[in-house]
Amino acid sequence: MKILALDSSGLVASVAIAEDDLLIAEYDIQYKKTHSQTLLPMIDEICKMTDLEPASLDAVALAAGPGSFTGLRIGSATAKGLGFALGIPLIEVPTLEGLAYNLYGAADCICPLMDARRGQVYTGIYEFVRENTAEDGGRTEYLLKTLEPQCAAAAEDIVRKLNAIGRRTIFLGDGVPVFRELLAKQMRVEYSFAPAHMNRQRAASIAALGSIYMQKGKTVPAAEHAPVYLRLSQAERERNERLVKKGTESVQENGTGKEEPAGCGTGKE
Repeated sequence: MKILALDSSGLVASVAIAEDDLLIAEYDIQYKKTHSQTLLPMIDEICKMTDLEPASLDAVALAAGPGSFTGLRIGSATAKGLGFALGIPLIEVPTLEGLAYNLYGAADCICPLMDARRGQVYTGIYEFVRENTAEDGGRTEYLLKTLEPQCAAAAEDIVRKLNAIGRRTIFLGDGVPVFRELLAKQMRVEYSFAPAHMNRQRAASIAALGSIYMQKGKTVPAAEHAPVYLRLSQAERERNERLVKKGTESVQENGTGKEEPAGCGTGKE
């Protein structure tokens, strides 16, 4: 089973190729270029370097969101294009699960933090659970378990949940430097930060989880894929704010002190 994996959900552009339990290649870059400039050339280069024939791929796995709206759209369009062209399914891996999988086998709680701006983070809480595989000589595997599903939340909210759980926690993601001071002030349990080679999105983790998902039949046709945003884009939020403001001004002009019914320019739907 050969999988091409993509992650353009954050600052990092990452592409990987995996076959069964072998990571054949991974290409990561975090520099002053947009994913529209990097992702397709990276895919082309990694295919050339590994002599990969696209027709040999069984699926395309991608970080399906949340994350950067532009980044998710670029990754989604790229994956869908490949899926249509090659006639293969897509594997939608939640972005925060992919980040958590970087720390495979960790004993502590894992809390990815992606900066969502306006004091919010895309986040979740995860742990790895040991499972002995009897049919393989008692070999131990670790399964990723979700303690708190991925969500958009205020950083203070996820800190409160971690304090309530009361376990040591490892943080990772581009939200760590943004909220480091807040964590220092509000965390009541031991915590640490993942090192540089583990603390950002990696397509290798998307490929590894994608393989597990595919074995469970969790794939979608290219036509059915859509990114998971979790909240409105900035443009949509600003539009709604303008509509609400316009509705408030209209109410004040009417002199009633009451909101007008829906559909009268209040911004309600």
